[in-house]
Amino acid sequence: MMEEASTSASGGGEAAANGGQRGFPPARSGVFYRFTQQNLPAWKPAMTPGCVITIFLMIGVTFVPVGLVCLHASNHVAEIAHRYDIDCVPNAYKRNRQAYIKDSSISKNCTQEVKVKYLMRAPIYVYYELDNFYQNHRRYVKSRSDKQLRYGQKYTHSSCDPIERNDGLPIVPCGLIAWSLFNDTYGFTRGSTEIKVNRKNISWKSDREHKFGKDVYPFNFQNGSLIGGGKLDPALPLSQQEDLIVWMRTAALPQFRKLYGVIEEDLQADEIITMHIANNYNTYSFGSKKSLILTTSTWLGGKNDFLGYAYLITGSLSLFLTILFALIHVKNPRPHGDANYLSWNRPNSNS
Repeated sequence: MMEEASTSASGGGEAAANGGQRGFPPARSGVFYRFTQQNLPAWKPAMTPGCVITIFLMIGVTFVPVGLVCLHASNHVAEIAHRYDIDCVPNAYKRNRQAYIKDSSISKNCTQEVKVKYLMRAPIYVYYELDNFYQNHRRYVKSRSDKQLRYGQKYTHSSCDPIERNDGLPIVPCGLIAWSLFNDTYGFTRGSTEIKVNRKNISWKSDREHKFGKDVYPFNFQNGSLIGGGKLDPALPLSQQEDLIVWMRTAALPQFRKLYGVIEEDLQADEIITMHIANNYNTYSFGSKKSLILTTSTWLGGKNDFLGYAYLITGSLSLFLTILFALIHVKNPRPHGDANYLSWNRPNSNS
């Protein structure tokens, strides 16, 4: 139930009359006066038991079906998640994984097999997932130069420190984010047939066209003793280095996924897929986890049950409160006052 009301600031008339003395602007018109003195019409809800019960009922009736639809869409996403950082370490280095990952003389190639449980229709998105990797750390996020990425090495900024220069020359791209570029690689086969992974257009179009220069090339990157993660092709401009573009859009949470590529053919149920992994990225020194994800998508996106459960819990709680309040109202009805006696409904009211 809604009632029309009108409110007035205390002392409004005196302030308007003595505007020049009290610092208030003089009233230039009736509308201006009514606005400054808060004397305009307003709507004020009268929250009666019937109104409250109706609101909770509408929330419950709306949210529960929406939650069921979201869960249904999420359950139709076929996903394979395979952690490989432990299985891809040779048995001789199981107790000293850092020595394995830092020794360049040891082959980092690894072969893993997974079974496709459900039919996966193209496009199938290939992600790598890292856990316990804080890309949102303030020092890490600030270690970059957006002007350098767009316009070249002459805009190398001190914010890139400590990955700013190497042997006195600027590094392009500079900063900790680019320096720690993820460099594991993946390939897939089905029997003896290669499954092609499309690695084009995996980054945001706005990033390629507006944030990374078309005439800016990697320079002095990962040279000498200052080596972090992956390398870049010096013959390609930054706008075409899509692995770098995807990596430099930093994640907000310590567990995140980033797109590696897209498989554009179906994978049949009960098929055995062989994954060829180059386990190059050092996550062992800080206890991170690495996983390879193959997933489809629906109109709602990837697999995520949280949204559906959130709607269901909220809607169910609202329906429970609806029933509870209705029973209380029937058993102990609350007497209502006569709204005609409210100050703003009385005729010739000056308050």
